[in-house]
Amino acid sequence: MTQRMDRARVEAAVRELLAGIGEDPDRPGLERTPQRVADAYTEFFRGLDQDATQIARDGTVPAGDGERGDLVIVRDILFRSVCEHHLLPFLGTAHLAYAPGERLIGLGTLARVVEALASRPQLQERLGEQVVQAVQEGLEARGVLVVLDAQHQCVTTRGERQTSSTTVTVAASGILADAAGRAEAIALIGAGAGAGAGAGAGAGTGTDTGAGADV
Repeated sequence: MTQRMDRARVEAAVRELLAGIGEDPDRPGLERTPQRVADAYTEFFRGLDQDATQIARDGTVPAGDGERGDLVIVRDILFRSVCEHHLLPFLGTAHLAYAPGERLIGLGTLARVVEALASRPQLQERLGEQVVQAVQEGLEARGVLVVLDAQHQCVTTRGERQTSSTTVTVAASGILADAAGRAEAIALIGAGAGAGAGAGAGAGTGTDTGAGADV
């Protein structure tokens, strides 16, 4: 995929921003700031050049008889993104559940899908929906559910400055969009909250250990 970022334009824009707030972009403490911001933005927004659905599709393997299980859950995937309204970061945790169809997905691949979609200007609500869509289409799962819990710096550092506030969003598809399927998946995610990534990820879900292979 073509690299979208134009470093020269980013650096010029940062210089103009510094001048606009009344600073001197050429003073010693700021002279390299445009390059540093461009470096940071290259990392923050690299997901614009990635196809999350293809990442999911490439990370799947066929599921044999007795290997599918009923539900696969991966908890505590850390992510960071940038709110498109103020270009301030939001950081949080993603919990994913999927009901396997004919294929399984490497658990590390799920983290890469989240990373690809989070690394672009985002809204948390849209991020959850996009992760669901990418996993659903790439895996052809019977259902996908994503819970995101994040702290937004546009809330914690400006305005009312609610430093302890977090935002939780839920997105789901297929059988996990039904009330019963959604409730079961959320209950299983909540049962392991704070237990650490992977702790009990297959416990009580009917998953086979083969589902944990990192593709």
